[in-house]
Amino acid sequence: MSLLNMPLLIQDTAAIEGDMGMLWMLISGILVFFMQAGFFLVESGMTDSKNAVNIAMKNFLDIAVGSLAFWFIGYSLMYGADVSGGGFFHWGGFTFSQGAADLFFQTVFAATAATIVSGAIAGRTKYTTYAIFSIVLTALIYPIAGGWEWNGGWLNAEWMPAEFIDFAGSSIVHSVGGWAALVAAWMVGPRIGKFLNGKPIEMHGHNQMYATLGVFILWLGWFGFNGGSQLAWGGDDATAASQVVLVTNLAAAAGALSALLFTWIKNGKPNLSMTLNGALAGLVSITAGCGNMSEGGAVLAGLIGGILVVLSIGFVESKLKIDDAVGAISVHGVAGAWGTLVIGLWGIDGDAGIGILNGGGVSQLAAQAIGVVAYAVWAIAASWVFLTIISKCCGGLRVTEAEEIAGLDISEHGSIAYAGKRQREIE
Repeated sequence: MSLLNMPLLIQDTAAIEGDMGMLWMLISGILVFFMQAGFFLVESGMTDSKNAVNIAMKNFLDIAVGSLAFWFIGYSLMYGADVSGGGFFHWGGFTFSQGAADLFFQTVFAATAATIVSGAIAGRTKYTTYAIFSIVLTALIYPIAGGWEWNGGWLNAEWMPAEFIDFAGSSIVHSVGGWAALVAAWMVGPRIGKFLNGKPIEMHGHNQMYATLGVFILWLGWFGFNGGSQLAWGGDDATAASQVVLVTNLAAAAGALSALLFTWIKNGKPNLSMTLNGALAGLVSITAGCGNMSEGGAVLAGLIGGILVVLSIGFVESKLKIDDAVGAISVHGVAGAWGTLVIGLWGIDGDAGIGILNGGGVSQLAAQAIGVVAYAVWAIAASWVFLTIISKCCGGLRVTEAEEIAGLDISEHGSIAYAGKRQREIE
């Protein structure tokens, strides 16, 4: 080949890799979009059948209003210009965009953050109040926080001990959603019959097969969630994205196995719902560090995440007296914090160690801890403020006792998920 043709070849290669990168982001975004189906199956399967339509309506609402709210204002708040001078607040104008592929990919992330709240408060929350909060979360709470890291915000400032790392959103997406769920579940209050003499009563879901299928769908979608966050494909980016998918799978498997074994040893029998949450905790635990973790490090992160989620679910119920219908606070909030911190323990950057256990010093752990605290404080405070306003404007967050007993499918939507079952009950 003539040297005169080399510039053209380089240009063609760059163009192909650019197109492939856009295609990879679109495919990944489609996988993340499909995670909404997984969330619906997990949430409905782990709760009472009389609320299945309500959960379906909430998941459809999240993707519908989330898409419009994030397109109209959220993306601008996350990726617009820094107007605060310190990386705390961004703005680029209404319907601001830096390309269709990126806007779509980031939109489905925003919808995921909102959906986390849905499961925690299932079975007793007004649909109207949930709808308003879903808009607030996707339009304001989530995108403002996202810009702190993913748009060169203050978490990457020179005064930080090190550059904060959250590759695909353990804190930005999952912890923000998890801490918002904590506030919402606390403010709404527990389901009728959840606590007896101060002790939590296990309320079995109506279809664990739905929940299992939902986790498989989420596990699949997470390959797009984490792998797509490479934001490019071709050459070194293709290698990096492939490695991200690999460590994501390893962490999920480790989380499922550790939760399975831990509950087996603790209770004498392996528990399906805890195993499912263990897999999700493993996925959340690797989401921040999937670009900065060895294969062994990913397995260890997932193993610990799976045990943490079991302990956390018990703590939230027994000690905090908060009713989280599906374990969302623990899976997304606690495991999200753990997944962010673990980078400072044994994270890597190429061949170099950045975690304290592999010679990286304490600076990375300090940066990760600052980010964890910042996202927790922001999500908790903002959620409390907006939910308080919504509650006052809408006459409370919760349905009446009679409506809760009848089921939200009937009281909120005038519909039922399983007509045959309800007809047999009537007869």
